[in-house]
Amino acid sequence: MKIVKKVIDNTVIVLDITGDVRLGESAERLSDELAKLLADGGVEGVILDLENINYMDSTGLGELVGYLGRFQGSGKRLKLVNPNNTIIKLLQLTRLDQVFKVYTSEEKALEDMLA
Repeated sequence: MKIVKKVIDNTVIVLDITGDVRLGESAERLSDELAKLLADGGVEGVILDLENINYMDSTGLGELVGYLGRFQGSGKRLKLVNPNNTIIKLLQLTRLDQVFKVYTSEEKALEDMLA
């Protein structure tokens, strides 16, 4: 798994995730990155770009759900953007599409983040 970080106006971070998010190193890398951003007092929100994820297992989903709660608890925002068809089906199957606000573009997510 590869994570590319983009800083938007120093308060919003976009993480572009490529590859698989599954039990083991990839889920740990995602968790570590989200933990750092959660602890960063200057970061108000994170946008996760899911377009290039090939596979996500229950561990990856668990990390997303867990960090959504942590972000909300700390007054920060976590948004999902560009999920491919595989991830959309996974979110619908688990009904997480009703928990996460999912955006079709980074611009729309950013607009809502900064509103």
